[in-house]
Amino acid sequence: MLKKLRNSFSHVPLLSWLLGALIAVALEYYLGDALADVLRLPKIPVLFGFVIMLKKPLLIPSALVFVSLIYALPISVVARLSASITNRLVAWLFKFPTIISVVIHIGFLYAILHLWSDVSAYRVLTLKLTMIAIMVTLSLNVVNGYMGEFSCSHPGFMALGAYAASVFTVLFFAKDKLFGPAILPEALGPYMFPIALIIGGLVAALGALAIAIPSFRTRGDYLAIISLAFMFIVKSMIENLEVVGGPRGLSSQPDYANLPTVFLWTVACVWIINNFVRSTMGKALNAVRDDEMAANAMTVNTRKTKIVAFLFAAFWAGVAGGLFAHVLRYVNPGTFGLQKLAEVLAMVYFGGLNSVYGSIVGAVSLSMLSEALRPLEIFKWIIIPLLLILVMIYRPTGLVAFKEFDVKKLIKPKHKQEKEV
Repeated sequence: MLKKLRNSFSHVPLLSWLLGALIAVALEYYLGDALADVLRLPKIPVLFGFVIMLKKPLLIPSALVFVSLIYALPISVVARLSASITNRLVAWLFKFPTIISVVIHIGFLYAILHLWSDVSAYRVLTLKLTMIAIMVTLSLNVVNGYMGEFSCSHPGFMALGAYAASVFTVLFFAKDKLFGPAILPEALGPYMFPIALIIGGLVAALGALAIAIPSFRTRGDYLAIISLAFMFIVKSMIENLEVVGGPRGLSSQPDYANLPTVFLWTVACVWIINNFVRSTMGKALNAVRDDEMAANAMTVNTRKTKIVAFLFAAFWAGVAGGLFAHVLRYVNPGTFGLQKLAEVLAMVYFGGLNSVYGSIVGAVSLSMLSEALRPLEIFKWIIIPLLLILVMIYRPTGLVAFKEFDVKKLIKPKHKQEKEV
């Protein structure tokens, strides 16, 4: 029965699924309140009914009916009925440069996320933090997955990027107790925000360079210890710098990290990292991971390759840290400690090593699962580790490991493949 159901949807292209999802979130946006009232729900379920079902088990049937009528039924029906039209449309778009089709798909995805998150501020915050988690997970996967090392320094890179970007925006475009009045007109702030994020990434890369040169003479456990020490050094340094607030943290960040900004930076991060790992440098990283001596014998400059990849990963971790600080509009050195490290490592290894798909799956699934299980309080931290243990037992490399993220294959029409079969 499942095989027949899967075959009936095998010719549905990605554009049809996006169209169905767009109609579903539009239904929720315009009719969700009325349907929630009919089903005796206190409000529209914020995370597909999980939070309501865990808080009030008696509302489980109503929440399931809401999710079925708003999401499951419209998405499946629209995707199935529109498959032939969207297949022809996608086939026609493939006559033009691929970037046109990619931009159309990304436009649909943003419209879905915008409508879905516009229902509540909680959804907006959750979505922003999930996209930032994707960036951090992808950047760490470059080192721990594609390069085969075990680095624990990413929270330190995030902290450097968060504070560097925050100091730039607060100093120049915000009125603050620490830095005084703004130096430049506040109207220029949104246009200069990308520069602040790039500065944050460069500061993180500079910090990575400080440990990459000496530490890459070591491997394995020794590199993990050195990178972990770097994280504690950065955290301690910021706690003792009163000029940036010390242990009290730094606030007053302008509200520049809106949903379109975070979305565009996430798309850029996925695109650039995917191209990087599929390039000659990415193949060299895989060679270093599999056998460094053999790679060196085949003229691969292993030391340069590892340092470039480490700096590249640190840059994107710094950019993600800058976005994180401006989403919360407050940053504290205690945020970038062992708990943050555990979260990021869990996302990388849960999703899958050496895979852009895996990083996205790991970041989205664990971020959403953590929010969905929030009503369980302390029991949440029992369920999630148990889930991770099961994944490590039955899928040691992660859910989606060693799989290339081929955009052209993802968005291509499906009917031609069906005819060949």
